[in-house]
Amino acid sequence: MSSTTLPHRSVANIKSPDGRHTGPSTPLRGIASNFGSPSSLRAEEELILIEFGARKIHVGFAGDAVPRGSIWFGPDQQRRVGDFRVWQTDYKDDWRKRATGSEWGRDHELWQPDVRGLDLGLVSDKIERALRDALTKYMLIDSRPRRIVCVLPSGLPIPMLSATLDTLFGRFLSPTIYLLPSSVASTVGAGIRSSLIIDIGWHETVVTSVYEYREVATNRSIRGGRMLAERTHKLLASHLPQGTEKPGPREAEYMLSFEECNEIATRLVWCKPSIHSSASTSEDDGLPTVQEQDESESRSHHPLGQHGATSIPLKSYASPVTIELSYDQLAEPCENTFFESQYSPSCFDDHETPVHLLVYRTLLQLPMDVRAICMSRIIFTGGGSSVLGLRKRIFDEVSHLAEQRGWDSVHGKAVEQLRANFNFKKRSTRQASSGPTGIESPGGNSEEQDGVWHDAANTAPEVDPVEEQLKKGRDKRPQVHGLLRSVESLGPWSGASLIAQLKVPAVATIDRDVWQQQGAAGASKAGDVDSRSSQRQSLGPGLMRGSSSASWTLGLWGAH
Repeated sequence: MSSTTLPHRSVANIKSPDGRHTGPSTPLRGIASNFGSPSSLRAEEELILIEFGARKIHVGFAGDAVPRGSIWFGPDQQRRVGDFRVWQTDYKDDWRKRATGSEWGRDHELWQPDVRGLDLGLVSDKIERALRDALTKYMLIDSRPRRIVCVLPSGLPIPMLSATLDTLFGRFLSPTIYLLPSSVASTVGAGIRSSLIIDIGWHETVVTSVYEYREVATNRSIRGGRMLAERTHKLLASHLPQGTEKPGPREAEYMLSFEECNEIATRLVWCKPSIHSSASTSEDDGLPTVQEQDESESRSHHPLGQHGATSIPLKSYASPVTIELSYDQLAEPCENTFFESQYSPSCFDDHETPVHLLVYRTLLQLPMDVRAICMSRIIFTGGGSSVLGLRKRIFDEVSHLAEQRGWDSVHGKAVEQLRANFNFKKRSTRQASSGPTGIESPGGNSEEQDGVWHDAANTAPEVDPVEEQLKKGRDKRPQVHGLLRSVESLGPWSGASLIAQLKVPAVATIDRDVWQQQGAAGASKAGDVDSRSSQRQSLGPGLMRGSSSASWTLGLWGAH
């Protein structure tokens, strides 16, 4: 039975406007360019934020509260395609071939402060591989050229900065790169304008004073996370069954792997409270709480030694063993790394100053008004600040130094003897009781007879209309200053994300074409650039909205 098609269902009867028969088609319509594919527009508007550290990088989009992902550097990152050595049975002992001399743990680092002998090509390859993994694994975007904001430490060497910019410009084809110092980003992340940043990093501890979004003073010490890991290895090696023997060849210098020592330093090492801490000696209003206990239980079943010790399995040793250490012993690496209170301050060089002395000396060299603001806004950052009790210990030690010495840079036995001298006290008391001497106007009149002379000392100042307008926009709430206080921050990445979201110009803006033509040598110093046509090197109010391509700077990094 043949089926017939109804006339109204036949496509052959569809006629075009000019009368010709055509097949079914979708009518064409003009699409405005504003409604095109948003991929190209989004690639231009997207701003990628990267925070570079000594052992890891944080990546994400500008405007997010937290980074999308973190990439840690390690030996597994340097594996090539087809490298299956990780599945071998003796791969866990392969660290002994690399732990000779200063190579213990170097595979877990991106860069070192001393760039002499550093392979910058290897550093560039590490950055490229880490960023490509982050773009595809965490951010789920392609490798289309995008603008990048880099959060870097202000003390980063110029060769490391040049290698980083060469990688981003040459391999990711970024049109523009913005540089932000991590100290200023941490200050913005705390919601304040001035602060004292104590960055306990991997290689060193850096104390930076930020006043009105500008770095005004920076001091550093080599006491950091790497020294803590080495002191932890020394503690564990001394309690091994063969720890009392002298190491033989050079390969026996490190008996445990870096990964295991770093994990123990992160999880178990803690810091003892200060002996000058006022919180431990404060009296409570009520009686202390006593835990309930069954009287039938014998106290012999709970000796104090078991509560104050822990067992640590060591699998990277030549023969796996389990050692038992008390919690007092686990506090020794932190004590010997950051404080070393058993030695006099005169025993240390400038590059190995204990952390609490470093903070106190940084505050001491600041001007009085800057010190009053910064000491009330102390921010702890860095991976080393996560050690249990370390921040409280540093804060208590600095408070004790301020109470003991004050803010006078001259101290010692001679100064104490001079202050204890009775004649000196009597003379200072007599000068203070006398007070200032008043000034009498000539002739006893506040105005001369001709009406020209006036008493300037007692005349009320005139009202400045500009100053009155500025006072209306200021915050009239009283600010905390002159007291030691610690504040919390969201971190450098979150602070830089807020800066980029608000479209505040960065400290340094570098274009790809200018960098490829001139490189780091083409950057001008801050004093050589015309302030009327260049970008202002700060994050304060009244920012310039553009920068001249003829004269550009590296900001804080070009001043070293």
